[in-house]
Amino acid sequence: MKSHTHNDSSQMKEALQHDTQQNPQKEKEKHEKEQCSNDSTNRDSFLPSSSGICSAENVKDGQAECPEFLQQMERTLSCCQLKDMKRLQHGDMKLGPLRFTRRHTVLIDVDTFNSQRKFLPQKGRDLWHSDFVKMPCSQSANQKSRWDVISKKLKSLASKKTVSVKDVEEAIIKYNPKYKDQWSFDALHTFNKNIPDTENYFKTLFPKIAALALKLPDFVNKAIPLLRKGQSATITLSQVQISCLLANAFFCTFPHRNTSNPTAEYSGYPTINFNSLFGNWSERKREKLRAIMHYFKEVTDESTRPKGLVTFHRECLSYTDMPTWESCKENLSKLHITSEGQIELEGKGMLQVDFANSLIGGGVLGSGLLQEEILFLINPELIVARLFTEKLEDNECLIITGSQQFSSYSGFGDSFEWAGPYEDQSERDQWARRKTQILAIDAMNFRHSMDQYKMRHINRELNKAYCGFKGYDGHEKPDIATGKWGCGAFNGDPQLKALIQLMAAAKAKRGLAFFTFGDEYLKQSLQHIYDLMFAEGITVGTLYKLLCEFSSAKHRDSHVDLFDFIKKNIRNSKSHL
Repeated sequence: MKSHTHNDSSQMKEALQHDTQQNPQKEKEKHEKEQCSNDSTNRDSFLPSSSGICSAENVKDGQAECPEFLQQMERTLSCCQLKDMKRLQHGDMKLGPLRFTRRHTVLIDVDTFNSQRKFLPQKGRDLWHSDFVKMPCSQSANQKSRWDVISKKLKSLASKKTVSVKDVEEAIIKYNPKYKDQWSFDALHTFNKNIPDTENYFKTLFPKIAALALKLPDFVNKAIPLLRKGQSATITLSQVQISCLLANAFFCTFPHRNTSNPTAEYSGYPTINFNSLFGNWSERKREKLRAIMHYFKEVTDESTRPKGLVTFHRECLSYTDMPTWESCKENLSKLHITSEGQIELEGKGMLQVDFANSLIGGGVLGSGLLQEEILFLINPELIVARLFTEKLEDNECLIITGSQQFSSYSGFGDSFEWAGPYEDQSERDQWARRKTQILAIDAMNFRHSMDQYKMRHINRELNKAYCGFKGYDGHEKPDIATGKWGCGAFNGDPQLKALIQLMAAAKAKRGLAFFTFGDEYLKQSLQHIYDLMFAEGITVGTLYKLLCEFSSAKHRDSHVDLFDFIKKNIRNSKSHL
């Protein structure tokens, strides 16, 4: 990784003065604004309406003090309006015909799709190989007999009108006998007993899930490559193929995926079989199972079965492509800040950030219910990424295009509740994918919160965010919907994480919609510091140098506040002009 040097105070002043000299128009605007503001001592700086920034501090008793501030302002005091953010729906770059390449595996017949818009499985051959998903229906010598047992049990379930939880448990243990005394199904049993009769359709749903799982040899003919670390690669498959793979995960059919032993073949991959979801009953498990069962209800019904494609792209950012952050000349991008709303709703059509675990999906199949797990529950097609995505490295991300939202929800953690069906109205692109992009980037987990202020860790987070934000393959680049990435359980500083994402977005030339999830103080303080930096023409490089200075100051005095530190340095630099 490229080395970065710290800057002393004199270097910092020179950098800030240089930014002002390089932005004479912004200096002129700032001077005019100071003249017309009657309360400039309460704020460091404001932008005129021509900049695209909204601010409420120049409005008293409902009247604007200066004509240049007469522009439409949102109640959330956002820097720009949400409607002004670029979304996938705003345009459709021509993707060209769907095609496979050495780095892009397509599991449907591309010729039939391009000519007739039909989703037929791509012909191929089974590969029992370390570079590919080892399928339960593989015809390899060791696996064939196991699939015979699996298919016999699933056919028995599929032939019935109703199937009990006990029947499901017995079937799963039949072809996973090793785990008879290790796996618990108490959550599934308790769930079935506690759900009201009006919602309890599971006895008739279980046979349908079994029938769907049995179609695996017909629906997926081509070997699925693993998205391995250190390699950029893409997989595109149909929503029906995903549902079939997840039906097999429900019935725990995937081989070699049932142990967390560090020496196991798939120790670097998330779990995929649903056995961990079925055990250890809790209120959280109840709500998770409600969401999962609703998904299977939709995909097993001919009238609601989804008909489209989903693309999973793993990107590995080479170290030579990592920016030299202190030299970046980009100005800050447009920013929308709000304490209300949700990334997946108000951020629809933007690049939606998944605050990911390095093992994609985190605890979605366990008891976890943070932002990523909730995202995977309302968009269960994302869970299939766990089948083939190896643990993300520091310079990697996963981008999912086209997944469909099936459920609504409320709450977070223990307060999470499945709130019923969600009808996804997103348009589809040329490849029949929903115009939805989800970016999985994993932040660092700081057991000691002070560690995050070390520059090597700041550099890591900058490069991780940039890896996801920069965009690839000439495809359309919508603006980014994000929030308190890596905060909460990972102990990230919301102020620092906001600036890191703002810098990465600016380098990638994309706007940023930042959701504070009810944090009013963060909304207002981020609004304030952004207004100041934008007005002063602070570039990404200058902000990086400020972070270097702050890193040193923070380790001398742990009580130093990041935003206050930046304001003080900008004031000091102005006093020397």
